[in-house]
Amino acid sequence: MHLKIFAIGKPKLAFAKAGVEEYAGRLRPWTSFHLDYLKSGTRESESALLLEKSEGLFRVALDERGEQLTSRALAGRISAWEQSGTVKGIAVLIGGADGHTEELRRAVQWQWSLSKLTLQHEMALLFVLEQVYRAYTIKAGTPYHRD
Repeated sequence: MHLKIFAIGKPKLAFAKAGVEEYAGRLRPWTSFHLDYLKSGTRESESALLLEKSEGLFRVALDERGEQLTSRALAGRISAWEQSGTVKGIAVLIGGADGHTEELRRAVQWQWSLSKLTLQHEMALLFVLEQVYRAYTIKAGTPYHRD
């Protein structure tokens, strides 16, 4: 299964940029993975671009209104997608500072919330990468995740 993460804007905060680089590097050995930064604009133009770039993929939108999971449940969900045979590629869509449009929310297959808190989008990207990495280490039974 191929994973694509589409994020509006490159991280500008030094610590977030370093964290994204760290977890992107850690994730690469576990799955086919691509991170694509898209140009920021209005919420409407950003959502349209995210939808365009993710055409044909199983779309997951990061949204505070979405479903919250434990790390183990996320690992299970990724396993289910991999084993289904119907999900060939996943696109995680991370909006800009103004979030997603209602049109985008209706067009995705799953809305995922990292927290009930509203997260700064650079931090959300870092957290997504860490949680996906954690999910793969859980699936592999490595000692990274501790219950």
